[in-house]
Amino acid sequence: MKIKVLKNERDYDEALKSADEIFMAKPGTPHGDELALLLLVIKDYEDKHHPVALPDAVAIIKMHMKEHGMKNKDLEPMIGSKGYVSQILNKHKPLTADMMRALHKKLGIPAHILLAA
Repeated sequence: MKIKVLKNERDYDEALKSADEIFMAKPGTPHGDELALLLLVIKDYEDKHHPVALPDAVAIIKMHMKEHGMKNKDLEPMIGSKGYVSQILNKHKPLTADMMRALHKKLGIPAHILLAA
């Protein structure tokens, strides 16, 4: 396949089909190089025409809490008082930059997700 900029859904569908056909190609081989380039143009098209919204920051915080067996009180050192934690988790108050920084540093939540809140 000749790799080209994807301009419409038909080009996109053809690129997906081609990528599927050579998906198991080993890196460093001609098919592997073709796959790598194909995936780049597919990603570029998807970023422009099928963007994926970032997940909700509060939902991610709650998911992290559930996965790690955390309670609201565990967030108090990062967010503040019990009441403030509750307001944040119920979306009555926005996250501040200091809170985002602390959540990122102590919980490992990606900064770009917190910043999108």
